Amino acid sequence: MRITSRLSLAAPIVALAMLVSANIASAQNTETIDGGRTTVTLASDFVSALGILGVTPGTVGPTELYNGRVNFPVTGGAIDLDTAVSQILHSGGLTLTAGQTKVTLQSFIIDTTGAPVITGLVSVNGKLLGRLPIFDLALPGGITLPLDPHHGRIIIRGVGVTLDSTAAGALNSVFNVSAFQGGFGIGTAKVIINLPVSDDEDED
Repeated sequence: MRITSRLSLAAPIVALAMLVSANIASAQNTETIDGGRTTVTLASDFVSALGILGVTPGTVGPTELYNGRVNFPVTGGAIDLDTAVSQILHSGGLTLTAGQTKVTLQSFIIDTTGAPVITGLVSVNGKLLGRLPIFDLALPGGITLPLDPHHGRIIIRGVGVTLDSTAAGALNSVFNVSAFQGGFGIGTAKVIINLPVSDDEDED
């Protein structure tokens, strides 16, 4: 009787587990990121503020700063096309120098697993402090899900970039000022994500 009872309970449990597994498998739509770039057009107010504070911006290779724009090459990561949840890894970075103090922000990660944010490795005069939230992101309206890549590429324009409050506090402390504030506008970003090309697409 006990064996029969256990079997009668086991059958629906196994069936439920198989159903859940099948639903999870069918819902997976995560793609590996194969490259790309993020370009930030710096806000004139931000550039002016740096000048007033006597802070000179620079770059960490291979990032380039030209005509108020900075480019950060995308090196990898993953994105769920159904939800736009992602982590997008970048090379390069920025430097902020005032007098004998140099702050380096590099190896940025766009992280949308929670509130959209860019984290980065922060060092001061060569001493690594760790990975901190640097910029908060405001995704543009009109993004429809699931994301639909065209020719193996996803392009998101008009992403608002503002200074994170944690980064603002750190910069105020390092440069001994109080001018940096969370929410200050840094600029607008354009994110280009390249996905691996399938064999079928390659033949086309």
